[in-house]
Amino acid sequence: MNGTQWLVFILVIQVIHFLGTWKLYVKAGRKAWEAAIPVYNAIVLMQIINRPKWWVILLFIPIINLLMFPVIWVETIRSYGKNTLLDTWLVLLTLGFYIYYVNYALDVKYIENRSLQPKTIAGEWVSSIVFAVVAASIVHTYFIQPYVIPTPSLEKTLLVGDFLFVSKFHYGARTPMTTVAAPMVHDTIPGLNIKSYLNKPQLPYFRLPGFTKVKKNDIVVFSWPADTVYKFFVKEKGVLKPIDKKSNYVKRCVGTPGDMLSIKNGDVYIDDKKLKLSDRAKPEFFHVVTAKTDIANQLLRDLGGINTFSGYIFRIPKTALLQDNAEEILKTRTSLEYIKADSIYNYYTGNFSSQNAASFLKAENVKNMALFNMTDEEAKNYASNPAITSVTRFSQNLADTSIFPQSSSYPWNVDNFGPIYIPEAGKTIDLTVETLPFYKKIIKDYEHHTLSVSGNQILIDGKATNTYTFAKNYYWMMGDNRHKSEDSRFWGYVPEDHIVGTPIFIWMSFDNFTEGVKNWSIRWDRVFTTVNGEGEPVSYFKYFLLLLGGYFVFDFIRKKRKTTSKK
Repeated sequence: MNGTQWLVFILVIQVIHFLGTWKLYVKAGRKAWEAAIPVYNAIVLMQIINRPKWWVILLFIPIINLLMFPVIWVETIRSYGKNTLLDTWLVLLTLGFYIYYVNYALDVKYIENRSLQPKTIAGEWVSSIVFAVVAASIVHTYFIQPYVIPTPSLEKTLLVGDFLFVSKFHYGARTPMTTVAAPMVHDTIPGLNIKSYLNKPQLPYFRLPGFTKVKKNDIVVFSWPADTVYKFFVKEKGVLKPIDKKSNYVKRCVGTPGDMLSIKNGDVYIDDKKLKLSDRAKPEFFHVVTAKTDIANQLLRDLGGINTFSGYIFRIPKTALLQDNAEEILKTRTSLEYIKADSIYNYYTGNFSSQNAASFLKAENVKNMALFNMTDEEAKNYASNPAITSVTRFSQNLADTSIFPQSSSYPWNVDNFGPIYIPEAGKTIDLTVETLPFYKKIIKDYEHHTLSVSGNQILIDGKATNTYTFAKNYYWMMGDNRHKSEDSRFWGYVPEDHIVGTPIFIWMSFDNFTEGVKNWSIRWDRVFTTVNGEGEPVSYFKYFLLLLGGYFVFDFIRKKRKTTSKK
């Protein structure tokens, strides 16, 4: 829905309100025309129902207004004596249109000084819950949102099982685009496993002012651009989702608008200079560990345990690759990667057992060579182990067509990629059939133009062109766990309207998070630690406990003094 369509929609709502309430305004001693003036009619209505004028603000906040409208409907009919449970259900089930019946068919009288206190305990509970949900929804939508880390893509900065508070006000809160949705849930209603929103109507993208912009090295939460599933981690037929209902991802921003980005042997380069990461960033890479003897349990433990072990190397004689088009088959199996050592090809597989891989590739399992996931610093330390011959960083050198821009014209992979330009709003680039794969999704899906190609001619909105000017800024997001992260290398740019916020605080952290609640154990050193900053994270949990204890002592003394003074 564009701006014009939204304006028409608002005007229609105002007409519906006027037609359904003008007589009630008159019975309350107001003028009929006061029910017709947008915003002003809401202020007058608050006076009629004896509610504070600031409630008007809540009526114009997306999602929050869905909670407030039923409250206003009920308050309106009660101001004219319609207090029964039946009246309440009728106004709710008719989405407020029961007010038309009250307005035209009933001879009701306005109750100027009606009591605003709930008449039953149940009513008091309902009132409290409604406004608790409203307050929580405002905080959740515009200030702070809780988030849990589900995957290891940012280890060792953020761990699976870290519970975060994500700030939405740092970059400026993105106002909801989906206007009809269940409060405080994302794309699915828990327990019911049904969609939590309606696709229409949609508001245009708008972001409130923030106090900082997305910068390189920032850890950013964003709506996953490639999301076409109703439920995270569940594969199903693709669906179109509103931007603000796409699954949330968290990665590190390594490229900002206007950058020329490339990846060389796993390292990110901006404008041909190696990106200097934050000192809290500890990027991990697959490393080839060669031991003097077969890699056994003790060496596995010395190298960080089974969690760092990523599979044995498979050795395939060069002659085997010439049989049955094996090399061509391997190029299509993106789960298989290889490194070259002299005249022998060594392969690693993450998705096949050694028996299956050996059978498929006619391969021999090399027991003294394996891939381990570790930082470069850890690799240096492990290299001094007398049982290890060498530790070298793994770098893929086969083309992988699952890598952005998914074109055989660009034989790139996760370790060697680019250079590519990261689009900046207002900048114009030359557009050719060769460069179109980089910008096709931007033109069609993110900036909503029609696009077609006829021979070597590109047509945008039906007009032939050889240039394109970007309307939005874009970013490049990657996980610190370089070989275990699905990120921009696979699905490309992140548009600015997909940015949600930045994690600021870890309030709880559980080890063994994916192994069931009974196996959870609290990582106390991570509780109440900040995400950003310099140096090793420090837990502020003990200070929180001291502050909490001080508050309870203060509150106890205050109440005791108050009781004493009354005596």
